[in-house]
Amino acid sequence: MPQAKSLSLAHFTTAVQAAVKTAAKNHPKFKLDAPQGVSFSYLIRGIPVPETMLANVTFAETQAFADDVAAQIGAQGISAAAGVGGKGAIYSAGGHIIIGIPAVENLQLEK
Repeated sequence: MPQAKSLSLAHFTTAVQAAVKTAAKNHPKFKLDAPQGVSFSYLIRGIPVPETMLANVTFAETQAFADDVAAQIGAQGISAAAGVGGKGAIYSAGGHIIIGIPAVENLQLEK
């Protein structure tokens, strides 16, 4: 069984907020406020994208934004613990899209 990795939830949340802010500057169609929470469900760790925004972007633009968020999180030095391999992830279900990073096994979040 692989060794579990630990990661500060506060550090992770700060990294995600900074990553979204930077990625939004690089992708003007994604005018997102810094997320106040992070979803830990499905197969990725991510944030929801508002439907009004999705009506004006392509899938390729959405993937590019997710990749930028993942790269920014990785650039903050938590890529190994968070499982960020440089590629963002997109999850779509029931008309909702969540962008983020792939989930990893054996991740323990600490306060």
